[in-house]
Amino acid sequence: MRDPRTSHHQLSRIAILLVACAACDSSDPPKTEPPAAKNVQLGPRPYYLIDRMEPGALKDTLQACEENPLHPSDFSIGHRGATLQFPEHTMESYRAASRMGAGIIECDVTFTKDLQLVCRHSQCDLHTTTNILAIPELAAKCTQPFMPYRPGPNTPASAMCCTSDITLAEFKSLCGKMDASNPMATTVAEYLGGTPTFRTDLYATCGSLVTHKEYIAAIDAMGAKFTPELKVPSVTMPFMGTYTQEQFAQQMIDEYKQAGIDPARVFSQSFSLADIRYWIAKEPAFGERAVYLDDRVDMAGGVQTAIDGMAGLAAEGVKIIAPPMWTLVTLDGGKIVPSQYATTAKGAGLDIITWTLERSGPLNTGGGYYYQSVTPAIHNDGDTFNMLDVLAKQVGIRGIFSDWPGTVTYYANCMGL
Repeated sequence: MRDPRTSHHQLSRIAILLVACAACDSSDPPKTEPPAAKNVQLGPRPYYLIDRMEPGALKDTLQACEENPLHPSDFSIGHRGATLQFPEHTMESYRAASRMGAGIIECDVTFTKDLQLVCRHSQCDLHTTTNILAIPELAAKCTQPFMPYRPGPNTPASAMCCTSDITLAEFKSLCGKMDASNPMATTVAEYLGGTPTFRTDLYATCGSLVTHKEYIAAIDAMGAKFTPELKVPSVTMPFMGTYTQEQFAQQMIDEYKQAGIDPARVFSQSFSLADIRYWIAKEPAFGERAVYLDDRVDMAGGVQTAIDGMAGLAAEGVKIIAPPMWTLVTLDGGKIVPSQYATTAKGAGLDIITWTLERSGPLNTGGGYYYQSVTPAIHNDGDTFNMLDVLAKQVGIRGIFSDWPGTVTYYANCMGL
């Protein structure tokens, strides 16, 4: 129903916006380029979370900071930007993270068919993070075309579209959307839906996809630091028989060197220890701050394997390790405390970064994957700050990835981090 307060001028503007959005099906519409964020603005979420905390000293401390001035903090790392509400790895998501005071902002780095580096969480996620399936000429190039849900064998809808399926020019013609799909879809339009209820499509009208070089230029202009993650390729390497993993790792570093970026501002990441070793050996100025993303903990016996290998990692020159949050904490008498993994890593002289705050949705059911080691202590959204406080003060992390950096920025400013 039409809002009677809507003016004819507003209706005309809405019509223009709808036409622009319709163009998202075929091309990325022109966008204005707002200036980099000049001051930190968090919005209401941190205050909402504080209100829901149980009474106690931490809540009192956080409430006392409500009117304090705010500044960017390197403790606050934008996970693919600000992905609780903005399509990941889009310019809009990066700007939102910067506005919320993220001192470090992430680009997951992969490559196109013509070997150009772009920001995507996975080499093969275009079918869930962009509108590629809605563009027939590009959908036809996908590794796996769209397959609708089949009720007989109960087979979910599926597709697989990779950056390596298309050229950079084709990649740049896409629109970013919230990472989601509908497994019950019988049409492409249905498949492109499925956004979780705790996120929103309000800002997903046509996200601006970016190259790695564009990310570098944008984050540099924002005055933030960089944390590029070299994604494990989904295609066989060497790609097309010639492009090796080492060339991929070097190309990413070379783009910072070409842009004149101080290595001290770059925290290169990888889940592959071989990549970390490569940077330490071949690009020591960048290897000094390379971040080993530790997913061994998700394998059977992986936590103990990681604990046993901490000293060896440090001996190899690894300086920073980054496991998921749950790995760093456990329960003692019902209270959240540092885990053996955390104390062993610190004892080996390793700095710790962790992931990912604000990715679990509402915490009234225990928080899921990221809180699995302390589930009995997680009761409501306010426990976000309880978890963060233990990680910061007792574990001693140097930074944390968040889907909504404003929450971490608030805490960091309040605690002087």
